Amino acid sequence: MLVLEFKTYGKPAQFRAVDEAIRVTQFIRNKSIRLWMDGQAKSWVELSRHCSLLAKEFDFANKLNSMARQAAAERAWASISRFYDNCKKKVPGKKGFPTFQKNCRSVEYKTSGWKLSDDRKSITFTDKCGIGRLKMKGTRDLHFYPIDQIKRVRLVKRADGYYVQFCVSADRLETVEPTGKAVGLDVGLQEFYADSTGVTIENPRFLRKAEKVLKRSQRRVSKKVKGSSNRRKARQILGKRHLKISRQRKDHAVKLARCVITSNDVVAYEDLRIKNMVRNHCLAKSINDASWYQFRCWVEYYGKVFSKITIAVPPAYTSQECSNCGVIVKKSLSQRTHSCQCGCEMDRDHNAARNILSRGLATVGHTGSLMLDVGNAWGDGASTVVGESLLQQALS
Repeated sequence: MLVLEFKTYGKPAQFRAVDEAIRVTQFIRNKSIRLWMDGQAKSWVELSRHCSLLAKEFDFANKLNSMARQAAAERAWASISRFYDNCKKKVPGKKGFPTFQKNCRSVEYKTSGWKLSDDRKSITFTDKCGIGRLKMKGTRDLHFYPIDQIKRVRLVKRADGYYVQFCVSADRLETVEPTGKAVGLDVGLQEFYADSTGVTIENPRFLRKAEKVLKRSQRRVSKKVKGSSNRRKARQILGKRHLKISRQRKDHAVKLARCVITSNDVVAYEDLRIKNMVRNHCLAKSINDASWYQFRCWVEYYGKVFSKITIAVPPAYTSQECSNCGVIVKKSLSQRTHSCQCGCEMDRDHNAARNILSRGLATVGHTGSLMLDVGNAWGDGASTVVGESLLQQALS
């Protein structure tokens, strides 16, 4: 699905109604989790039926649209099913046991409870929460998509205001001219990534650059009296600082991933486990600031949009192995130059990118190859040529 986001504008009473709808969503989700913990719900259907019972029991829950209540129960079941999947896959460590939500920031409607205006510049919520008509401002035009294709409408609360998101059921496909190029990417902390051709991209370090302003904003929050209006305003300013950093990271990842995909036909990258890497407390902040996983997600997304090949390569020994002769050359993190006895000397990230590309290309082109089939699936007898040598028999 495509997600189109717009900034909303309305009166303070309308936004208080949005906050109330968000609290009802959190209430229904937590009630669904409790129902599952007590063993009274073992499927999504039972949770959906429980939503109507909650609406009859609590008047404030009845104000929310029926499909919005079902969407809240879907969120609970999504966390439950994810926990079951992690248990079946035997994921090491914590399996993600469902917990109660303390700070919900969105409410989701399905195909009812809302209505778009004819000019597609405002939306009206028709349930009993009293949200009413909200003006929208954004860069996307909703006239390109029929109303039937809009499957979800989501109201999201952020530090700088409220947003409405439209989930449109549409496939995004774009075509570009083939470049005939293949590239391997090795992400790092000194440089954001180095590719197999020797090109490096600077690491923006958005959090490090804004750390001084963040600390000052955090001190102002700490000095305010808890529960006061000044503390609430200081927290809002601090939230805006963090929101700006997250948007900078996303913008950098989106633009860079699109450039990489459109410039190459095959992109190979490391299949890193970021969750395990941030256990190193010395590098955790820098790894999170680099936002490698977000960059990988957008590379895979644009690979699907532009019909390009993206390959995740196991990261073991990509930095230690020599890309020229294949010998393992041990080196520490502080050693930035790869020097091998075969005479190969280059930057360690460039060497790793070449290894990633070679491993990625080694996995391409074997699907459906008859030479890889050990048995004879067709059952035909082997053809022979009379009077020829063994080599000629094999070539024939």
